[in-house]
Amino acid sequence: MNDDYRAVNRAIWDERAVAHAASPGYSVDRFASDPTHISDVVRFDLPLLGDVSGQRGVHLQCHIGTDTVSLARLGARMTGLDFSAPALEQARTLAEAAGAQVRFVESDLYAAPEALGHETFDLVFTGIGALCWLPDIRRWAHVVATLLAPGGRLFLREGHPMLWTLADPRPDGLVVVEYPYFERPEATVFDSEGTYVETDVEFEHTTTHEWNHGLGEIVTALLDKGLQLTGLVEHDSVPWDALPGQMEELPNGECRLRDRPWRLAHSYTLQAVRPA
Repeated sequence: MNDDYRAVNRAIWDERAVAHAASPGYSVDRFASDPTHISDVVRFDLPLLGDVSGQRGVHLQCHIGTDTVSLARLGARMTGLDFSAPALEQARTLAEAAGAQVRFVESDLYAAPEALGHETFDLVFTGIGALCWLPDIRRWAHVVATLLAPGGRLFLREGHPMLWTLADPRPDGLVVVEYPYFERPEATVFDSEGTYVETDVEFEHTTTHEWNHGLGEIVTALLDKGLQLTGLVEHDSVPWDALPGQMEELPNGECRLRDRPWRLAHSYTLQAVRPA
């Protein structure tokens, strides 16, 4: 596999960084006006995340940094890593406005250990919508294991791989499996003019290369790198309107199927530790 997918996907994220930071979905202004504000994603995670104060943390594929800054506000000493320079520019602006001490590093995910100077961390955090941009989940697990200090913890909340298989909503309301569940060598190529937040911006770059990874593949990749699974919880909601026209918004900002949401695992939280 060549690395063209990186350039294609980076163009998407570079172009959307400013629009995302300006959108109401990310609530960037609230970080400056309310010193207690944290992102809806991190707030949802709090019962499982627990106390992170004083921990050295790295947020992989951090985008514009709202979750990274939120973790810093919870007391972690955070580093954010992303391959998009414009996204990191927005993240640094956000951190400064929020009064948060966060280091941001530009790097492809697979090159993270080198980019971070082979530093290790107590917490490796990965949020919603990150793994689908990676062609090889085993290489990702190697990076996670390399970055974790002995006794350190991976905290991952992601869209469920079953959700990623679903086609766009049909007029009759049927939920249809269309895309791969298991990791495939070739990417699934999408073309979409918009983005997942509210914006009036018209984008030039619309093509993405994406991969799904089955839940068993993710767990096995981590186990093969010597990590110990400590938690796996599936949720009936996600923090965006994943199936437009078929979802309802909940009071906590999450969305789920309006009709019998128990049919579908929408997202999951996985935790694993590197043995001391």
